[in-house]
Amino acid sequence: MADPQPRRESAGIGPNVDSIVIKVISYNLRKNHASGELVALAEESEADVLCLQEADTTALPESIADLRLADSTKRNRLGLALYYREQRFSNRSTQAFALKKSLHDRVLRPAHERLIGTVLVDAVDDRQLIVASFHAAPLTASNSLRRSQIRAAHEALQHMGDRLPTLMVGDYNYPWFTSNLSEKVQANGYELTLSDKRTYTRYRFVKGHFDFATSIGMAIDHVETMPSGASDHNPILVTASYLTQVPPD
Repeated sequence: MADPQPRRESAGIGPNVDSIVIKVISYNLRKNHASGELVALAEESEADVLCLQEADTTALPESIADLRLADSTKRNRLGLALYYREQRFSNRSTQAFALKKSLHDRVLRPAHERLIGTVLVDAVDDRQLIVASFHAAPLTASNSLRRSQIRAAHEALQHMGDRLPTLMVGDYNYPWFTSNLSEKVQANGYELTLSDKRTYTRYRFVKGHFDFATSIGMAIDHVETMPSGASDHNPILVTASYLTQVPPD
């Protein structure tokens, strides 16, 4: 197996940012309908990590292109999964988390676990980081409940590795009032980054940025909304670099 080589980009890299680049895709598969697109997405984007929501966890392959399955949620068939580039990373630990339930969750029971996080060791620079796939409660719930879920998700990931660089991507179901959410996220030490275009445009009255990233200890160089496919969400491609130091609390 060839030694992993660092991905480097010169544009936008400042003095406090390491130029080693990580590419992460997040995709809500719409009840697994878009699963057939994953190999092409991974290969064409040269993704290092693939984070899925609404995947059929009973039928996940062990690998997608050059990416290996870290783990998936177990308590619901349609759930979360995370794949990583085995040539570059090793999987130190993976854990799924249940978050505060909405009324939708309690009545229809679509999702018990709304977060899966993986501690990866990056062979390029011999450092650890956390990457996570997140799926917030649907629009029938309140923004307040989703903010609570996001805060709890960040806290859970910190317990996996305190002060490790952390990137959480997924379907936040938060298309409106994102400036308020950004303020709340920043108060907890994280940064919120939207993609360059809206990620949900299929319905006339429901459009916006549903899928995005929150991070700590990472510089988000770019978040690209990728072309639409069989899902009602567009996948996003997050390009991130390490900060040389994690911002203080």
